[in-house]
Amino acid sequence: MNSLDPLAARLRALPPSCGPVRLIAVDGHAGSGKSTFAARLSDALGAAPVLHLDDLASHEELFGWTDRLRSEVTGPLSRGECARYAPYDWTRRRFGPARYELPPAPVVLMEGVGAGRRALRPLLAHLLWMDLSAELSWRRGRDRDGSEQSAFWDGWTTAETRHFSTDPSRPFADTLVRQVPEGYEWRPGLRTTA
Repeated sequence: MNSLDPLAARLRALPPSCGPVRLIAVDGHAGSGKSTFAARLSDALGAAPVLHLDDLASHEELFGWTDRLRSEVTGPLSRGECARYAPYDWTRRRFGPARYELPPAPVVLMEGVGAGRRALRPLLAHLLWMDLSAELSWRRGRDRDGSEQSAFWDGWTTAETRHFSTDPSRPFADTLVRQVPEGYEWRPGLRTTA
């Protein structure tokens, strides 16, 4: 049994939150393991679609993607329509011509820094927070991306700190997730225990 099967079953049982979709956010600091966790949770959910917020953000708008998300993704999903968006190419520094499609599946995962932001919480069925400190997360991210991304990380950590100081997600998390040697463990978030 996948260690995430019980969590997946709980998420499937939630009422829809964005039209017919149960929109599940996976938030946390950059480098905290959101993408890996979302991929594994998607598998436990039977290949649930995953939206990576890095596809909507850009160098110019690290956190200014809310309107794009509403018009291209959550708006269509809330109407039971397929979402279509052009992903940002972080190497070429522009939005690509390719169009990704995200179907209005029963469960859709949205992962990225700021996925649990104030403007999106009314659309979420559940908010998961990757419970790893900023310092450790950023160290992991820098190690993953290598020295050629050092300048980007310097700017990123400042922007992320600013974002979470004005619009924190962790206090509103339904579930706190931590990676352990044999998979993941989770416990009720601050919103659940308040």
